Amino acid sequence: MQPDSKRCGPLKLLAHWCGVLLAAALVAGCAGPRIDAHTHRAVSHDSRAQFLILHYTAVDLATSIRILTQQRVSSHYLVTDEQPPRIYRLVDEDRRAWHAGISAWDGHAMLNGNSIGIEIVNLGYRSGTDGRPTDFQPYSPEQVELVVELVRDIVKRHQIRPDRVLGHSDIAPQRKIDPGPLFPWKRLADEGLVTWPKPDDVRQAQALYATAVPPVQWFQQALAKHGFLVAQHGELDEPTRRVVAAFQMKYRPARYDGQPDAETAALLTALTGLRHQAKAP
Repeated sequence: MQPDSKRCGPLKLLAHWCGVLLAAALVAGCAGPRIDAHTHRAVSHDSRAQFLILHYTAVDLATSIRILTQQRVSSHYLVTDEQPPRIYRLVDEDRRAWHAGISAWDGHAMLNGNSIGIEIVNLGYRSGTDGRPTDFQPYSPEQVELVVELVRDIVKRHQIRPDRVLGHSDIAPQRKIDPGPLFPWKRLADEGLVTWPKPDDVRQAQALYATAVPPVQWFQQALAKHGFLVAQHGELDEPTRRVVAAFQMKYRPARYDGQPDAETAALLTALTGLRHQAKAP
């Protein structure tokens, strides 16, 4: 509504229009600088999302939603265990979700900032009498197909490399074991979504190690070349065992005891190309 010039004095009229101009200036200032985002475009760039990390929630659906939306952890997506399962987007992909925590892979650390996280509703495991994980809960076929579809879509849009589609246990083997030994990594490998060893390469390498398993130092070197953060001191301590077990859980889920053996060495050689040649006596 404009003031009536017949009822307002000139000073009041001047004050009114000064106020209008000042408000307009403030609005213009809040809008920020004028940016031309179309005339020139750089060709050297890629997605901020360089990794895709898969998890299980270890709790039921209702608890998963509450934790991932109301507490200090989050993920970009949640795949439910309903029939049929659904996908919830909890965090936009251009935002950082807090799902990876203290983590490392192939020289990259603290992966929250450059990864997309997928949580899958799955109760995980029960603890055995010795306190170790046992009786992992399987993923339903419907869940698996939906996860594969989601991973395929994310990988395509962000051009994420197969060797960077990982589990929480890969990037944090000292404290995490999800998504567990029943997660269908081979199914993702068949889709070309994750790195997988060629069977012929594994057989040839296993024949090489049939009579002599490489020393612990070699395993640590090969695991580090694969991407794990692992000490290089040549001792089979508990942290090294956890890294070996994390590798086995993904590529040899039938036995993940953390014990370096010929089959584990063969899998590492097939994936990394690193061979161990025993010295002649």
